[in-house]
Amino acid sequence: MMSPEQLAAPTLPLRWLGRVRVAAADIKLSHSVFALPFAVLGAFLARVDSAWSTFGGQIVLVVLCMIAARTWAMLVNRLADARLDADNPRTARRAVASGRLSAGSALGLALSAAGAFLILTACFAVMYQNNWPLLLALPVLGWLAFYSFAKRFTWLCHVLLGSALAIAPVAAALAVRPEAVGDTPALWWIAAMVLLWVAGFDVIYALQDTEFDQRVGLFSIPSRLGVPAALWLSRAMHVGSLACLALAWRADARFGGVFLAAVVLAGVLLVAEHVVLDKRGKAGLDMAFFTLNGVISCVVGTLGVVDLIG
Repeated sequence: MMSPEQLAAPTLPLRWLGRVRVAAADIKLSHSVFALPFAVLGAFLARVDSAWSTFGGQIVLVVLCMIAARTWAMLVNRLADARLDADNPRTARRAVASGRLSAGSALGLALSAAGAFLILTACFAVMYQNNWPLLLALPVLGWLAFYSFAKRFTWLCHVLLGSALAIAPVAAALAVRPEAVGDTPALWWIAAMVLLWVAGFDVIYALQDTEFDQRVGLFSIPSRLGVPAALWLSRAMHVGSLACLALAWRADARFGGVFLAAVVLAGVLLVAEHVVLDKRGKAGLDMAFFTLNGVISCVVGTLGVVDLIG
């Protein structure tokens, strides 16, 4: 017979569920919106004549792979930066840094996400006779984790983060139809757009930690080159990202007026992002970083898919 203490203690599944909830709130699964629409767009670009029943299953796997991969990457980030986060007032309340989630629990969840990613990529081999996702799964997980350590030795960490998200449309296309990486130029222009767009807004995000990064010796464009130079580099990256998006529109005959509207809207939103920063400074970061960039990814991904299936 169980003691009152044993009856009051939460069972292992409940304790594990609580840890999952803490981790999910900390890494903000809703922020998957930055890369997920581009992965879906990449999958639609790769699709040629597969039946909707087949393609639907592939899309589901792509989405689940994206969630698992991002969960892995974010938990590795929290583990790698736990001590730094604890010393930074802005990040001190993060789950691992504050002790609300133990390092062991975070590692267990990260490895679970990585395992789920490997299983999901194996599904492409079993269900669709496509071995490429599984063959590249470990290198992808390694590259996603690498970003968390880059700011210790290079101010190009922003570009490395951009490349990690830029994998999304290419990987999704490879999973749907491997030949797409060679016969769909628009796919690479979209990947280049994502790289520059993410690098540009990560520079903006790093503005919050300029003084802290300088004090502890971390590398970032704001801490190494100063805030004015960082803002101009961010603007230049976003101009380049918009140019890549326009080139993607021109590179694929399936894109028409709907995707062109997405290009224009993305340009307007990028301008708005920098106007908000110019007018409100760090007080405008939430709108500039989270809201406007989330809208950009949804607009480009949704309108791109609409044009491809229209």
